[in-house]
Amino acid sequence: MTTNELDLETALVGLATSAPPSLAPGVLVEVGLADFFAPMDSPIGPLIVAWNGAGVSAVEGAVDDAAFEAVHATRTGRTAYPADGLPGGLASAIGRRLAGDRRVRIDLDLRGHSDFERDVWAKALEIPRGEVRPYGWIAAEIGRPKAVRAVGTALGHNPVPLIVPCHRVVRTDGTIGQYSLGGPANKRAILASEGLDPSGLEAMAHAGIRFVASDTTHIVCLPTCHNARRITEPHRVPFRSIAAAVAGGYRACLACRPGSGAGLAAA
Repeated sequence: MTTNELDLETALVGLATSAPPSLAPGVLVEVGLADFFAPMDSPIGPLIVAWNGAGVSAVEGAVDDAAFEAVHATRTGRTAYPADGLPGGLASAIGRRLAGDRRVRIDLDLRGHSDFERDVWAKALEIPRGEVRPYGWIAAEIGRPKAVRAVGTALGHNPVPLIVPCHRVVRTDGTIGQYSLGGPANKRAILASEGLDPSGLEAMAHAGIRFVASDTTHIVCLPTCHNARRITEPHRVPFRSIAAAVAGGYRACLACRPGSGAGLAAA
């Protein structure tokens, strides 16, 4: 080795430095082998959001960091590292999604879940803010009309509630049903924050009213459809079934598609 080569090697050794402690977690998160997590405010209080280079991987009720890390490792097999906060772009996108902007892009990391579950969650994403659809509607819309209970199970396994709005899916009999992010009380609170009256919805369900029509447009809707909510009281016509509405000369709303899953049993 020449003198110049020795001098260069010595100079390079002198440049050596230890990598910052944050480098390894950051690289692992970027390639999807680990996750960052941070708190987020919501209509039901603080939540924890986890994400990696593939997208948001979890939304869960706020617990201490160690408890979240343990649950996350069990569910995904990955390490989760606490972060100071959500990245600005992600925080903005989630805020817009919760405000009703269904066009905003939020990448999701749904690795390890079945195609059926993904289909269910994708359909739930189509439900507008301030509206609900029954489990049977989801099942029919994804081409699995007999899989009503399986739809309920898939929604219960949704790893990113609120972002994928499973709170907007109710039992086929019209009652509110369960919710994976803290139970029915939280589901009611979120729906109320979106402008719905959960008690009023269940009162209609108990009265057997499944659909609402307008006697001026002769269109029949699901009760929370934005078209149904514009019908003034003198022109509201309640129906127990789509068949009865069609027999009365009404046609199904193209927005909420009330015929999807209308005849299925409650989930």
